[in-house]
Amino acid sequence: MQQLEFDQPGMAALLAPLDDGTLDSLGFGVIGFDADGKVQRYNRFESQAAGLGVERVLQQDLFLVVAPCMNNFLVAQRFIEARDAGVALDETIPYVLTLRMRPTKVRLRLLSAPDAALAYVLVQRL
Repeated sequence: MQQLEFDQPGMAALLAPLDDGTLDSLGFGVIGFDADGKVQRYNRFESQAAGLGVERVLQQDLFLVVAPCMNNFLVAQRFIEARDAGVALDETIPYVLTLRMRPTKVRLRLLSAPDAALAYVLVQRL
């Protein structure tokens, strides 16, 4: 399999079947969470960049515990609106992460699909 890129078309469908080793090899952060907001997948890149161990993050609420700086209309609300409307979400936005670190400019790619078990936030540091 070729290396996936942050901007790769169809990314939501491509992430689901990846094993943890492949997810860990990606050059950007990947956070997968379920319909209850609980983190189910968290790759090595994001763990190292954010300084949060995988064991601290898995099964925690993404927007309340792991990344409350994303619990706003720019990020969390977009997932809620897509889910409520039953539509896919694939948007990339400029963002500044502020939790547990100095303000860090990133691009976030927000991914969800009505029939998918997990939604994803991809994090590309600039």
